[in-house]
Amino acid sequence: MGRLRGVTIAAGAVMGLLLLSGCAGEEGDDRGGSVDPTGTWGDTTDTGAPSLELDDDGGLTGTDGCNQLTGTWTVDESDHVEFHDVASTRMACADVDTWLAGLSQATIADDTMTVIDQDGSEIGTLERSDD
Repeated sequence: MGRLRGVTIAAGAVMGLLLLSGCAGEEGDDRGGSVDPTGTWGDTTDTGAPSLELDDDGGLTGTDGCNQLTGTWTVDESDHVEFHDVASTRMACADVDTWLAGLSQATIADDTMTVIDQDGSEIGTLERSDD
């Protein structure tokens, strides 16, 4: 009886760990399920314009029109794209609006990404590119 009880407890522990690991999510993981943010956002041929590239593996690269951006992304249960550990070069560029450097999260509707800052304010939009 003691051995059966031990096996039951061990099986329960394994099931619990499997359930918890399913909640952890991974970079690039679209747990929300109804949006696919991977691809190019903005015009990458215009070096003075903001753009983002969201890779399948959760990597993020881009530019705010002046500085290079790099980081990671995930999608939460509410279909918000969350940006993590975003780093930027710090060049001073005259006459360039570097709004994209303030990104924290985004929403996607059709082919438009609405970028939101840490305060929850909309700071700009990017259109999905065919690149």
